Amino acid sequence: MKISEIRELTTAELAERIETEVANYATMKFNHSISPLEDNSQIKKLRRDIARMKCELRSRELNK
Repeated sequence: MKISEIRELTTAELAERIETEVANYATMKFNHSISPLEDNSQIKKLRRDIARMKCELRSRELNK
């Protein structure tokens, strides 16, 4: 997910999306520990997307 797409989301949508992605990340990590994924970079990409979303949400909180 690109930063421009993240900025288009409302704050409520962004918070909801973070929760969903964190749950998805936990599931992916668990599945990877049992049987390796074909593409390990998916975990890395998802972790970075979560970080981008959290960074944007925090930025919005500070700018109020």
